[in-house]
Amino acid sequence: MVVIRLSRGGSKKRPFFNIVAADSRARRDGRFLERIGFYNPVASGQAEGLRVAFDRLQHWTSNGAQMSPTVARLVKQAQAAATPAAAA
Repeated sequence: MVVIRLSRGGSKKRPFFNIVAADSRARRDGRFLERIGFYNPVASGQAEGLRVAFDRLQHWTSNGAQMSPTVARLVKQAQAAATPAAAA
């Protein structure tokens, strides 16, 4: 089964996460099928903290991929941030 989840990167105490589509049997930071976006929880100032490629996310979910609870929360947050920007 394909799962959309976070893959950790960055250095110690400076986390950086890639949002990836991966086989559920693969390790957390191991092999993945496609990088869909990123999440930077320590972003400050003008740095971008979250980016999601919604077209690729739609592709994978329409083909049966399941999102992890954390990724689902981040996607919901990204959609809320993108909606007012599109309306303005």
